[in-house]
Amino acid sequence: MNQETLSHRHFKLYKPAQYLSQFIYEQKRQKKLLGELYDFPKSTMAVGRLDENSEGLLLLTTDGKLSHYILSGKVEKEYYVQVDGNITEDAIDEIKRGVVIGFHGKKYKTLPCEARRLDEEPRLPNGWKVRDGRHGPTSWARITIREGKYRQVRKMTAAVGFPTLRLVRMRVGKEHLDNLLPGQVEEVDEFNL
Repeated sequence: MNQETLSHRHFKLYKPAQYLSQFIYEQKRQKKLLGELYDFPKSTMAVGRLDENSEGLLLLTTDGKLSHYILSGKVEKEYYVQVDGNITEDAIDEIKRGVVIGFHGKKYKTLPCEARRLDEEPRLPNGWKVRDGRHGPTSWARITIREGKYRQVRKMTAAVGFPTLRLVRMRVGKEHLDNLLPGQVEEVDEFNL
């Protein structure tokens, strides 16, 4: 490990739903921000984002070069996704091949990725309750991508007819959510990517 690496700080956070993946929000409506969860150093930045309703592993660092590398498309990001309805193998196959989604007002075809249906609901901390069984069935899938377009996984499941109800990022590179609970932060010496 070189001296430059030693001068930076790195954190793993279980971002709870209903928090923004940022430290400053300049709109009038009050929002929950990352700085409310932990006393991060002033130069800390979130590596990528999870939208307000998503939860799970969020990496934070004071190292801009490391952040850029993680966001470059070279590092996998794995998600568990609860969708509306019983997702079919045909829909999973479409996601694997790539689907057309909207991005910045244009059509974009996602890159091929890994996806599979989960036969059982994953063991996750109690998160944001999306709805109960009276509103119809739900199912879970695991989707692993290298891209990170705005709300990409949500758009991918919607494109195949199964809107996302709950999205939990489980892994970035070889860094896993492990046993972190919503709102919990762990400082690490370096990221295992």
